[in-house]
Amino acid sequence: MRQILYLLVLLLFSLEMTSKVRNNDFITVRDGKFYRNKSEYRFAGTNLWYGAILGSNGQGGNRHRLKKELDLMKKTGINNVRVMVGAEGVDTLPDHVVPILQPKAGIYNDTLLAGLDYLMVELERRNMTAVLVLNNSWQWSGGFGSYLEWAGCGPVPEASNWDNYQNYHKQFVLNEKAIELSDNHIRFIVGRTNTISGKPYTESKAIMAWELCNEPRPFSRSEESKRGLANYVKHQSELIKSIDRNHLVTTGSEGKYGCESDMDLVREIHSYPTIDYVCIHVWPHNWQWLGPNIGTTLQAKAANGTDAPQRMIENAKSKTYNYIKQNYDAVKDLKKPIVLEEFGYPRDNYEIAPGTPTTARDTYYSYIIDLVKNSGMLAGCNCWSWGGYAKPQHRSWQRWDDYVGDPAFEEQGLNAVFADDSTLLILQSLCK
Repeated sequence: MRQILYLLVLLLFSLEMTSKVRNNDFITVRDGKFYRNKSEYRFAGTNLWYGAILGSNGQGGNRHRLKKELDLMKKTGINNVRVMVGAEGVDTLPDHVVPILQPKAGIYNDTLLAGLDYLMVELERRNMTAVLVLNNSWQWSGGFGSYLEWAGCGPVPEASNWDNYQNYHKQFVLNEKAIELSDNHIRFIVGRTNTISGKPYTESKAIMAWELCNEPRPFSRSEESKRGLANYVKHQSELIKSIDRNHLVTTGSEGKYGCESDMDLVREIHSYPTIDYVCIHVWPHNWQWLGPNIGTTLQAKAANGTDAPQRMIENAKSKTYNYIKQNYDAVKDLKKPIVLEEFGYPRDNYEIAPGTPTTARDTYYSYIIDLVKNSGMLAGCNCWSWGGYAKPQHRSWQRWDDYVGDPAFEEQGLNAVFADDSTLLILQSLCK
């Protein structure tokens, strides 16, 4: 009997230790920091929104390139990628991501799902992690607009008319049917089992976090819309946690600008116990910190002068610090890590071609890395975006060109970091 009891105790202890070892493989949060295997986890990452497409065997897929890109990231020291799970809606819209993961509500492209599975397996082999983005407030991948259209709100207006765009998209956080359809998508993806590894996504070491949405906004300063955003974040983060208790959850918010400059709202949407860390995005060019942003780089050259990226670097750094500090001050009492998960900067003289100088960008990236390492405000960063070995074929993306990292509505190479850019050395410095 004693021998049997001893064996039972030994078995229980073994199971407990196995569980602890397994759980330590997941990224956790404690006292405002990320941890993995009891060590602090600070990361220099990148945005690879098209990763699941590259991982597929269908149109747009290129598994050979995906493995080369991940190997280069690993060599550089990049250990985290931010990835769009997939696009929604029809593929006839201008500037829309293709191929489409969810062409109709609840109908999925199995080839792209397999691409996501493949990406997760390749990341796990390299001990890298991903933030998986489940929705998008912008039209370039469907997102809010597709769910609203499926909910019966009429066709999505073109983004060129900003007022119409906002008035349409502000409905999402208040539309029960659209939220329900988005909930169904979350249940399907978060509850998925990887067809290659046979492992549930809830047990994948390659997932750092689930992200509700890329840049969710109320798209209105009304209290009703801001309440809608807060309720949406609370509801869907609780839904994810009810399915997956192993992985982190975050909002995908830009911070201040994503909350209509309402810092109380910034704090609130990151205060929920089901939100594990805070997001910030910073865009010096898009936010006119380098001069008027009026469209293409050719127009920017004409309006701001060719040397604006170099000339305005100090202004960009100053405004970046102030923006991060505002967000930090709003949430610091929450004691949650803060990640700058999107930041970009133009190449010198507003050039876009691979091989053109990145002196100003390197200076800006160095400043960001220094903030991550030394300011005490940031726990990680993801640059926008990874171009890697891509070879842009056209100034504007055309179907089945290489994915460069810049969405189809932007010039190809505008914010991309290519394999031969000196910028990679800057990202590498965070990991030393």
